[in-house]
Amino acid sequence: MHDFNGAVQPSGLFWIVQAPEDALKIDDDGVQLDVDGASVVDDFQFFAPLTVPGTVSYHMRWKAAGPARHFTPQSSDPTDPTNFVGDFRPAIATGTFSGSELGFSFTGTASSDMTFAEFGTERNGLFLQSK
Repeated sequence: MHDFNGAVQPSGLFWIVQAPEDALKIDDDGVQLDVDGASVVDDFQFFAPLTVPGTVSYHMRWKAAGPARHFTPQSSDPTDPTNFVGDFRPAIATGTFSGSELGFSFTGTASSDMTFAEFGTERNGLFLQSK
């Protein structure tokens, strides 16, 4: 088993890799995320004591497949998961992925065709009332 991930951060977050600022491109037709050679570790067991350094690359595109849908808060309770505002568009997502570490590598492709994908913007929590 291989688990390429960003290691456990000091905050306790895991499976997180920060993308470069210029990796995300947004246009009228969709969103694209391109990351090459992100540093990760390969764990062979969840929270394993042995990790091996590796790299991953991924290239994702979400292409709009319909009009935007506006979501308004369904509750004012801050603990309610429907307490957010957002605009979302259905999409077709496609991507390529690759990764390697000493002695192991993988490549793959994916598509949301025949399943589900969307992209959009959302405000919640402290940012819900800001514009």
